[in-house]
Amino acid sequence: MPKTRSLLRQEITYSFAKKEEVNVLHRLQYVDLRERYFTLINARHGWMKAIVAHHLNLGSSEICRIADTAEWYCGSFNVCVPITIENWNWRRKQPGKRVILRFPLPYRVGESFRPGNGDEKVRCEAGTYAWLQENCPSVPIPRLYGFAMSTGETFTNLEYRPFLVRCFHSFRFQLLSWLRLPVPSQYIRHQGTGLIADDSQRIAAYLLVEHIEADRGTMLSCSWSENRHNIDLRSNLFRSFSRIILSIARLPQPRIGSFIINNSGFLQLTNRPLSIELQDLENEEIPTHISRNTTYATVNEYVTDILGIHGSRIRHQPGAIHNIGDYCYQVAALATMRTVLPAFFDRQFSRGPFVFTFTDFNQSNIFVDENWNITCLVDLEWACTKPIEMVETPIWLTNKAMDEIAEDSDEFAEIWMEFVDFLASEEDKNCMKSTNIETRVKLSSLLKQGFEIGRFWYHFAVTSPTGLFTIFYKQIKPRFKKNEQDEESFFAVEPWYWSLDFVSTVTKKLEDKKQYDLLLQHAFDEHGDDTIEN
Repeated sequence: MPKTRSLLRQEITYSFAKKEEVNVLHRLQYVDLRERYFTLINARHGWMKAIVAHHLNLGSSEICRIADTAEWYCGSFNVCVPITIENWNWRRKQPGKRVILRFPLPYRVGESFRPGNGDEKVRCEAGTYAWLQENCPSVPIPRLYGFAMSTGETFTNLEYRPFLVRCFHSFRFQLLSWLRLPVPSQYIRHQGTGLIADDSQRIAAYLLVEHIEADRGTMLSCSWSENRHNIDLRSNLFRSFSRIILSIARLPQPRIGSFIINNSGFLQLTNRPLSIELQDLENEEIPTHISRNTTYATVNEYVTDILGIHGSRIRHQPGAIHNIGDYCYQVAALATMRTVLPAFFDRQFSRGPFVFTFTDFNQSNIFVDENWNITCLVDLEWACTKPIEMVETPIWLTNKAMDEIAEDSDEFAEIWMEFVDFLASEEDKNCMKSTNIETRVKLSSLLKQGFEIGRFWYHFAVTSPTGLFTIFYKQIKPRFKKNEQDEESFFAVEPWYWSLDFVSTVTKKLEDKKQYDLLLQHAFDEHGDDTIEN
């Protein structure tokens, strides 16, 4: 029986590892890195208690109790440490006895390759909280009590600061507002003293957020598979989701990017549109060439840069291609994606409107009541402003990954259209037109049109480094070239238009692949695998 190595969520054999489209050698390190990081955090109980006491203005940190590591919530990119506060009654509001201290995992966000990625992730997530709280109070999200950077900048929700501090902030806010100048957010710089400010104790950036208790709802993932065919429950879910999307999309944004809270406490749309694929690729030491202060004024600029990171993956991921045929298969798709971009996006929306959208909402990030009404949205990472034609909609409706959906889209199309029909109904009910008032185009109409012409597939291909190629060949290319007899001419011509160094790149990539396979074999050899396949 083949020997296995451990990844974070599964065991893997060499025969399986060599077929993966990601850098398995890099991911084999995660288990050890996670154990080390958890040990580091767990050794800082005093520091974590001080954080909670600092942000919540508690009289003593001794009333805080850190959960055992077995009770921590570990996702793909974060670890959340529950902390119980004994006898906590903040101004009689009873927000709950537990809070969550949420740390980005440095070995998953590319911190070693691109220092500051953890801070960027926290700043953007805090910016999302602040923007939603200020502009969309009807969207149910947890309270954000405070956050901090690994470099020491610490911010606290104004509600938990002393009376005089709140009065001064209110006066300053009103004065700046009257002068028509930018106004500060509700998160003010609040530097700690003692243990919380001790560099020897500081671990990383963090967010301190409300813990969603059972009486607030349960994760949709707990009941989705069993009840997703229940029409009444699904209707309630789709209706709730539609209201949230429309509430957010009604507000036009000037650029494509992510909100952050700067060091002075002001909310700004000045960060690159931080989505999962950027830090996921940077974590595998693949340069994206998109600086943190990059925002976009046009759709073409944005999509061209995102397609560029797919090309960077081919150039820098050691096992990105398997052979010459696979190389041509991939670069032909990327070259064609650049060519057909104008066919999927309407020029009238090229420079806006841009709208805020969630890009990483799965069933575990959605809390619902027993009737599947949404009660809370958690894990607000990766939210950013994007073109209105690229507003994100649920892709988990059939429990399949996007590249699997692309293989056979009929089942998905039926339930996705059902969702968009609810969106259209809510739009009509509330007289909610598109953010572009002059064109009078409804968001639901744009989504339906996008599905019909293929923009839906183009959008998700662009945002999926490993799924792009399946989506392209199943859902995009056939819309332009349906004659299978022309396949040979397509692969003979199209790859050459990907890059001027098309030939030299393939030579290098074949050598990269050879070295990668040797290292991968060695990684399994060291653990006694004598059944390696060539």
